[in-house]
Amino acid sequence: MKKKFIIVAGARPNFMKIAPLLKELKKYPSIKPVLVHTGQHYDFLMSDVFFKDLGISQADIYLNVGSASHAMQSAKIMMAFEEVLLKEKPDLVIVVGDVNSTLACSLVASKMHIRVAHIEAGLRSFDRTMPEEINRVVTDSISDYLFVSEKSGLVNLKNEGVKKKKVFFTGNIMIDALLSNMKKINTSSVLKNFSLQPGSYAVLTLHRPGNVDSQQALAEIYDIIGSVSQKIKIVYPIHVRTKEKMKLFHMMDTFNNLTNLAMIEPLGYVDFVRLVKDSRLVITDSGGIQEETTVLGIPCLTMRDNTERPVTIQEGTNILVGRNKRKIISSVNKILQGEKERKKNKIPQFWDGKAAQRIVKVLSAL
Repeated sequence: MKKKFIIVAGARPNFMKIAPLLKELKKYPSIKPVLVHTGQHYDFLMSDVFFKDLGISQADIYLNVGSASHAMQSAKIMMAFEEVLLKEKPDLVIVVGDVNSTLACSLVASKMHIRVAHIEAGLRSFDRTMPEEINRVVTDSISDYLFVSEKSGLVNLKNEGVKKKKVFFTGNIMIDALLSNMKKINTSSVLKNFSLQPGSYAVLTLHRPGNVDSQQALAEIYDIIGSVSQKIKIVYPIHVRTKEKMKLFHMMDTFNNLTNLAMIEPLGYVDFVRLVKDSRLVITDSGGIQEETTVLGIPCLTMRDNTERPVTIQEGTNILVGRNKRKIISSVNKILQGEKERKKNKIPQFWDGKAAQRIVKVLSAL
């Protein structure tokens, strides 16, 4: 009899992690994967286009929860997912990353005594003001199997008293998606579409509440981006949530009036990675982009005061800059002047495109 594994995806960061997993699971006839899409990200540019780009078939079950506050969205996911588990009776629920869907589905499964596997476990920013940090800590505390992407995760879980037998260092599954799609990424016409030359522009992405939820923070960012844009063209695929905040604070025109800033609609996976791959530098507050730029060798300035992915600083291309204008301008100047880093960047251990193989090998033996 086949084992039934439910795989949960809900938001854009999840899709890059489930694609390699689903592909690898096809090699195991003894396992029946069931893909549940919660609909946490529900518009085409944030969801469907990623399925298309990554070659993911349509979800077996779509919960269609949509957008809401953290509490309401999580509650809607939990109620819908409980019905799924009662009907499907899976042997295992697999969750990835740190979004609300991750927390909600792991909690429901755990209370129903269904085993939970968390991929990308152990990451910690130690900043409880971040919703993602709460999701990470709670999910790890109730998961039965924890798959870790970098060595800091092993240390964090050990310090939290997690039993060693539950923890597996398997590497970064999101890099599996990056490396396996590189041929497709290189054929993207996104640079031609926006009349860009490789190395002639910077990429900007911002969506964290600490950066976009207040008018003061956005005003600080406007001042910083205004100065950076005098040095290099900036391409900004604007997050749906950030656009809503800019409209709320009547700042859309303010940003649009920056002559060297191009605000564009969100991009699919292939086009976005190509944009990053051929950029001179990236300014972001995203966790996943810190990882992708490390592998691509692109300088990354992270507008946060902490990161749950310290290996991207220790071994990669990442620099924490917060909203410190002086630090950001200094870093941009060094990058544009071609100043060499203090150390040679390297690819972290197990960021080799084989994380899914390691993970499924463990899961298949359960």
